[in-house]
Amino acid sequence: MFKKVLIANRGEIAMRILRACRMLGVRTVAIHSTADADALHVRFADEAVCIGPPEPAKSYLNVPAIIAVAEVTNADAIHPGYGFLSENAKFAELCKKCGLTWIGPSPDAMMKWGDKVTSRTNAKIFGLPLLPGTGVLKDADDAAAQAAEIGFPVILKASGGGGGRGMRIVRNADEVHRAFETARHEASVGFKNPDVYLERFVEEPRHIEFQVLADQHGGIWTLGERECSLQRRHQKVIEEAPSPVMTNELRDEIGAKIRNAIGSTGYTSLGTLEFLMDERKNLYFMEMNTRVQVEHPVTEMTTGVDLVELQIRAAAGEKLTVPDTRPWSFRGHAIECRINAEDPRSFAPWPGLITGYHAPGGGGVRVDSGVYGGFRVPP
Repeated sequence: MFKKVLIANRGEIAMRILRACRMLGVRTVAIHSTADADALHVRFADEAVCIGPPEPAKSYLNVPAIIAVAEVTNADAIHPGYGFLSENAKFAELCKKCGLTWIGPSPDAMMKWGDKVTSRTNAKIFGLPLLPGTGVLKDADDAAAQAAEIGFPVILKASGGGGGRGMRIVRNADEVHRAFETARHEASVGFKNPDVYLERFVEEPRHIEFQVLADQHGGIWTLGERECSLQRRHQKVIEEAPSPVMTNELRDEIGAKIRNAIGSTGYTSLGTLEFLMDERKNLYFMEMNTRVQVEHPVTEMTTGVDLVELQIRAAAGEKLTVPDTRPWSFRGHAIECRINAEDPRSFAPWPGLITGYHAPGGGGVRVDSGVYGGFRVPP
């Protein structure tokens, strides 16, 4: 097991990783920007180092600074959490070259599954169901021709990212050129990758995702699914497990295909394969997230499996022992609600002082948080 882990993140996921490390007896290093000097993860870590000003590009995305802190503090592993550098294969490769263990999949596996176009190719090879779609589009004319062939409506998506950026629904041929240029611009700014592709758009889909876990000894587990259909601006607000529309037969069928795909591509660590379900309850593979997700707690609550602890153990090379959740016997039902610092009228970010904070409690209640009463939410 690692002696010391640097947590390259902030907020509630940094706190979650801290708790897992403490359970494992692993010391922690928190990094923070000047704006986060009073953050919870800074207070609770064994060591904390300021790495730059508030702008993420100069702090939480500052790769040389993060590597330098890991070396100065004698950390032997880096946990990226989610967001920021968590799906950056180049950063994972650099960690490896610097003698640091990356707590996540290998850079090669990240490139196979993290890029949406490449992951669609892998999904097709291993028999995962796909919506009609394209590879990377050359230009707006290519997008128009491909959209006409697929049939409207279609959706443009960024190959290198998610969260609604670089995503545009196109309902007719007149909208294609403008939507293509907008999507490319957003993808380039948001992910430093302007590549976009097309998929058939499902009007009222359910968003269902499967949790996968794999160790370095050939162990692969699918731990049920989560439903994340309630969203705004393509960002999840409510998540639940298990999905109320999933059958044991479909769960087992898709789970077997996922385990085959994961094993065949040499993927290890946590990962989530996201699917759309149409009105006929057909599932279609959409993308894979090669990291822990915001909504991992509902899977932990319903399976009794500590995903973050096992992710760390897998990265350390341990052979995992995971309770078999098949045939399916979930421990009840779990719902996660994301609480955001936003103006409820416009959903615009609303930074400022938290004047009162009282966390709910009681049986079956869990709170993952990076804030406290008196904390100032930074811009």
